[in-house]
Amino acid sequence: MFLFESIPWYSWLTWFVVLGALIGLNEVTRRWKAGGIAFFIILPIILTIFVWPTTAGADSSTGTWFHWVKVYSALAGALGFMAIRYFPKLAANKKVLIFPAAILAINIAEACIRDFQVGAMNTDGIVDGVYMLSGSWNWMNGVAGLLNLVAICGWAGIFISRDKSKDMIWPDMLWFWIIAYDLWNFAYVYNCVGDHSFYAGGALLISCTIPAFFIKKGAWLQHRANTLALWMMFTMAVPTFVSDSMFAVET
Repeated sequence: MFLFESIPWYSWLTWFVVLGALIGLNEVTRRWKAGGIAFFIILPIILTIFVWPTTAGADSSTGTWFHWVKVYSALAGALGFMAIRYFPKLAANKKVLIFPAAILAINIAEACIRDFQVGAMNTDGIVDGVYMLSGSWNWMNGVAGLLNLVAICGWAGIFISRDKSKDMIWPDMLWFWIIAYDLWNFAYVYNCVGDHSFYAGGALLISCTIPAFFIKKGAWLQHRANTLALWMMFTMAVPTFVSDSMFAVET
C-alpha cells in the first residue's frame, strides 16, 4: 500500500486479529448488559486510576489532550447509548434523542479541531511521538469533517429494537453518510496520528462498518461508540503497540 512503509505478513495478520477482536467485543457489549457494564464502567475506572497515568503520560504517543478527550467522549457515548437502550422512558423522550446526534457531532468536532491545530503547526517531523506533516490537507479535511457534521439528520427517528440486544437503531443514518464518514475519518487519522492509522484508521473504522452493514443494520453509531471506546482504552494502555512494537506500521 502506497500510504505506508513495507507491511510484513505478521502485521497484516495482526490487523485482522485487531479487526476480529473489535467486532467480537462489540458483540459482547452489544448483546449483554453485563458485558457493557464490565467494559465501559468497571474497566475504565481501573485503567484511569492504575494504568493510564503511567502509560499515557506526556512522553507517550497517546498522551495528548486529544487522546484523553477522545477516550472519555467515546465512553460517554457508549454509556449514554446504554442508558437510552435499557431505560424505555429515555428512548420515548424525543428531547433525549438529541444526545446521540450531539455526541457524534462533538466527536467529529474534536477531530476537526485537531486537524486545524496540526495544520497550523507548520511541522515536518515528530510531534507528540508520531510523525506529522502539516499542509493544506489538514485544513481541507477539517472542512470536510464540518460538512460531515452538518449533514447529521433524523435523530428524532431513533428507536430501540425489540429483540434481546435492545439495539439503538437510527434509520436515517444511511450507508452513503457512513462511507463518507469513514473516508473523512481515515484521512483525519492519517493526517494527525499517521503511524497509528494502519490500525486506528483501517481496522477500527471497518470494525463498526461491517456490523452496520451485515450484523445489526441501523446501529452504526452504537457500533462506532463501542469499538472506538474499546480501541482508545487499549491504545492508551499499550501505546507502544502502534508506535514501537514489531507490529507497528509507519506511514
